[in-house]
Amino acid sequence: MEERRTNQFFGDLYIDLRQEEKRVMTDDELMFLPNIDPAHVHFKEWQMRKRSSERLIRYLTAKNKPLNILEIGCGNGWLSSKLSTIKDSTVTGLDINEPEIMQANRVLKKNNLQFIRADFAPAMFAEKFDVVLFAASIQYFSSLKRILQDALLCLTDDGEIHIIDTNFYRTEDVTGAARRTEDYYTTMGYPEMTAYYFHHTLNDLRSFNYKVQFNPHGLLNKLTKKDPFYWLIVKH
Repeated sequence: MEERRTNQFFGDLYIDLRQEEKRVMTDDELMFLPNIDPAHVHFKEWQMRKRSSERLIRYLTAKNKPLNILEIGCGNGWLSSKLSTIKDSTVTGLDINEPEIMQANRVLKKNNLQFIRADFAPAMFAEKFDVVLFAASIQYFSSLKRILQDALLCLTDDGEIHIIDTNFYRTEDVTGAARRTEDYYTTMGYPEMTAYYFHHTLNDLRSFNYKVQFNPHGLLNKLTKKDPFYWLIVKH
């Protein structure tokens, strides 16, 4: 019960912060994401997310087989909706954020797409997934090891966990990054959010079978400086 209250507090705090950051979209804006008005305050961020989502969709489409996909921390559901355009896909978006899940269910209606408002737990799903996705969400889980172990329980034998749009830090940089995060949330007026944001490192993945599908520190990517986030794939 205490965990449920904590998660509810985080959900309420998170949506309030997103309002303050101008990240909560209107229904009309949601329908067209990741395309957005160039005058929007977060236009450049959405350009990054457009590129990363297109890379992911190309990769998954190339598998050329039916895919059962789960997105954990789907927010308003825009990416789950895009993934549902993949031929023979079935997509489930999961989030504890009630206002955005309600918006997703209202705006993004498709026969092969569903949204669930709940905390993630492997036991809640009877079926296995070919893909489990964390897009700009895994930083809100305190233990990278534990959430990945839980996600692996939901995977088919040849399934994949994909992590995109998320910072991964060098061990020596975590302290400074945590300080900047605390300063940001305090400046925004939501210092309590500091307790819900976690700075994971690639070293945290050492016990897993993973590969770097996109490296922001590769030579070409360092030169262009367009996309700062890793794309990581974890398998059994």
